[in-house]
Amino acid sequence: MGKDRSIGVALDFSKGSKVALKWAINNLLESGDTLYIIHVKPSLGNESRNVIWSASGSPLIPFSEFKEPAVWQGYGVNTDAEVLELLHDLSNRLELNIVGKIYWGDARDKICGAVDELKLSALVMGSRGLGSIQRVFLGSVTSFVIEHATCPVTVVKDPSSS
Repeated sequence: MGKDRSIGVALDFSKGSKVALKWAINNLLESGDTLYIIHVKPSLGNESRNVIWSASGSPLIPFSEFKEPAVWQGYGVNTDAEVLELLHDLSNRLELNIVGKIYWGDARDKICGAVDELKLSALVMGSRGLGSIQRVFLGSVTSFVIEHATCPVTVVKDPSSS
């Protein structure tokens, strides 16, 4: 992949997704890339923003805005200081365009839709480490995205979950 890539990181602020973000920072991102932070909230059906943005997700949120926790909270998302610090350090170290996008609904469908909508060159996501029986009953967002995404997907396993 060359410069000016669009790299997505699926981030739900879990330990696994933070490990994936750190992996992308240390192994994939380069100056000139655009980093999309993709967050999917389950649709609760009682929030007006679900109706307004249910199909398209939130507007793109530039890092200059979403580095403020109040912006995320306006969308009903509780952020993580560690993640914001990582992104702040990254933005100071590399010339990146960092953008956030929030979706409401089923994570499997919304992440695959984001790949197409944002024209991602690659997607990085964490793995919750479900066992085979849990995957059969609960399904796996990771498995679904690997099978249906239209770009390369890197799944980063949390080394402490082995």
